[in-house]
Amino acid sequence: MGSSLVVTVASLPCFHSGAFTDKRDAVGRHVVTERCPPVAAAMLPLSSTLVRSAVKLLPPRNWRPGRFWCLYRNVSVKLGGLKPRTVPPRYLGQPSPFTHPHLIKHGEVTPGLSQTEYELRRHRLTSLIEAQSDRLLGPSGSSSTHVAIVLSHPTRYMTNDIPYPFHQNQDFLYLSGILEPDSALVLYGKGRPDQAILFVPRRDPGRELWDGPRSGKDGAAALTGIERVHCTEELGVVLKSLKGTVLWYDGSQPAHPHLHQAHVGPVLEAGPMLHSLRPLTHSLRAVKSSAEVALMQEAGRITAQAFRRTMGLSQGDVDEAVLFAKFDFENRLHGANFLAYPPVVAGGNRANTLHYINNNQIIKDGEMVLLDGGCEYFGYVSDVTRTWPVNGKFSPAQAEVYEAVLEVQRSCLSLCSPGVSLDHIYSTMLALLGRQLRRLGVVKASTSDADAVKAARRFCPHHVGHYLGMDVHDTPELSRSQPLQPGMAITIEPGLYICEDNDQVPERFRGLGVRIEDDVVIGDKGSPLILSRDAPKTIADVEKACARR
Repeated sequence: MGSSLVVTVASLPCFHSGAFTDKRDAVGRHVVTERCPPVAAAMLPLSSTLVRSAVKLLPPRNWRPGRFWCLYRNVSVKLGGLKPRTVPPRYLGQPSPFTHPHLIKHGEVTPGLSQTEYELRRHRLTSLIEAQSDRLLGPSGSSSTHVAIVLSHPTRYMTNDIPYPFHQNQDFLYLSGILEPDSALVLYGKGRPDQAILFVPRRDPGRELWDGPRSGKDGAAALTGIERVHCTEELGVVLKSLKGTVLWYDGSQPAHPHLHQAHVGPVLEAGPMLHSLRPLTHSLRAVKSSAEVALMQEAGRITAQAFRRTMGLSQGDVDEAVLFAKFDFENRLHGANFLAYPPVVAGGNRANTLHYINNNQIIKDGEMVLLDGGCEYFGYVSDVTRTWPVNGKFSPAQAEVYEAVLEVQRSCLSLCSPGVSLDHIYSTMLALLGRQLRRLGVVKASTSDADAVKAARRFCPHHVGHYLGMDVHDTPELSRSQPLQPGMAITIEPGLYICEDNDQVPERFRGLGVRIEDDVVIGDKGSPLILSRDAPKTIADVEKACARR
């Protein structure tokens, strides 16, 4: 929409979390509130007009680890004389307001996420690049031409001509909203890569007959709001014309090997200064906007409902495959696009195999089942675990172990607040599990605290949780020692796994495996938001859900 946009900027102090919201004011303007990244200056690119607002760090009052003072910027965007581009009245390579009005609203690129939100994501990334270049390159960074490249995933095939369901590169999707394969996004500029170029597959009636419609340049431009759109085969030529001296790109494991080799490789051979883009993108993805949290809430609600319905199918001697099918069906029936990952449906002693996904054995009457599953809802996922007896009633031994894990999980959930790290919660989990092992008699009552923690590591060999968002184990570039910030989403999933052949523990506990996992969004203050809170968790609620056949 270019010069048709009028922008005003106002600033107020706030704590940084990287989140933003998109609303309309009384006269219908988009009012975007962004919590700015820690940069010396920020620029909002709008076609030929560049609006620069200084972003100065304020004195660190009431400072806590992982947080800092910055400016709170309100950006009001008002449509001017030119008309915005209209989405073509045809099928594109992804849902549009014209073809899928039940899923996506006008002004959205993907369901629930607006053009404004995607533009601000790109804007925030360029701010981080500018800050990094100042730190790494010094004064020369502002005079260098920076080029950032993000590639889509290709179509992958299970056999010669049968494709797997396509799943987009999350970094590319996060910055562009494009769901088509064989695409690319380039950000470029002198000192700051604040201009965007999108590359999408060319319209091809022959291929579209077999593979489905493509957005083409006009469809992609109208849907995303990115003005400069090229066909993918022009990527190499455009990259060479930009003459970038500093390249932000991840080439060690390229998302699209063919595009990397054909178009990006020759640019790399010219010897530009190369920096990894992934850590910067992941730092942005880690903190969710209100729109992202809303999508994750829906994913959590759908999964919780699926757990409730799957528990209701439980009965003595049930096939793991039946529970798998029921869980998958209920997720899709209530709005999920598909499951987020192959679920663990592990009956009896198989629950002690952490990544058991065969899901093909009979669960006997009197055994428990551990189901670790989640769904994807328009780019955002859930990851929840519940454990329950298939006959609907916990035995005394099962209840003892279950309550021990539940008590630890509740304590860990209470620690989910800004400034606390996942590693700190993990250390707390081990200490609490050690106490529970002593109480259960799994280790001797005289065991020291240090030895109890060692035992906890044996009976729970995984971490307390991980980051969550567009992927199940999201933003792997982020350390779990990093202090949590408001808007971050994590899992909390303590467990106890007691193999049936462990003759060092009381016999009544052998073969029991319990994990309880919830999805959590860190709040500004107060209690965290539990996205999966509707999934039955107390013994009373689990048994009640199992009784609803």
